[in-house]
Amino acid sequence: MVLLFLGAIVMVFPLIYMVLMSLMTIRETISTTFVLIPEEWQWENYATIFSDSQFYNGIINSIIVAVPTLIIGCFTSSLAAFSFAKLRFRGKNIFFMCLLATMMIPFASIMIPQYVMFSKVGLLNTLLPLILPGALGNISVIFFLRQNLAGIPSTLVEAALIDGCGYFKIYYAIFLPLMKGSLATQAILWFMGIWNDYLAPQVFIGRSQKLYTLQLVIMKYFDDNATVANYPKIMTASVFSMLPTLILFFVFQRFIIESVALSGIKG
Repeated sequence: MVLLFLGAIVMVFPLIYMVLMSLMTIRETISTTFVLIPEEWQWENYATIFSDSQFYNGIINSIIVAVPTLIIGCFTSSLAAFSFAKLRFRGKNIFFMCLLATMMIPFASIMIPQYVMFSKVGLLNTLLPLILPGALGNISVIFFLRQNLAGIPSTLVEAALIDGCGYFKIYYAIFLPLMKGSLATQAILWFMGIWNDYLAPQVFIGRSQKLYTLQLVIMKYFDDNATVANYPKIMTASVFSMLPTLILFFVFQRFIIESVALSGIKG
């Protein structure tokens, strides 16, 4: 119990200290002595962020990237998972194993080929290179949902076919509601990856500051202060960057718990 409590403190302390730093002065954040609690709570740091148009622009761009990617990507991923789990077609297992193998390929190794490809079709310095790959599906989500659907009897498909249902109707009327918990869990994890992504926007957007996502805006706060970084401003922006993920978790935590419980029962 003590080790669990200590582990919880180690995990939570960086988040708490980030909030505390957002309420400090620059002098306190760069002090040679460790400062835990600010002498005076600098609430104006949050007012400064709210008055920064670049910060709002970063939030809007991040939403433009995350929302279409999640909506379209979750649809295509769940449809692919249903196909791999319940449909019969030649080479299904081989094709699925090839898709799984792509999980071992890091983004850094395909970054340059993607850059060249998007450059040739004129999509660089737009948000589309950040949306299109995810909109086509996520193999991690496909794998997780396929495993989830594997435990559901295939007789449901056969019975629905006898009743005259097509495969797409079987997908959205029967199987999509059954995997809503697992899909919500994967959507939150996927959202975290999209929302916190720094490398892909840096590569594909470049210096087009009007298209900066929130993570690029936060990094720009470092560059705007050549001598001393404005850590309170950076931490304040980071606090707001963390909020969407927390909100999604609390809203969908029931589905997450159901998904974990269901996985435990199957195991």
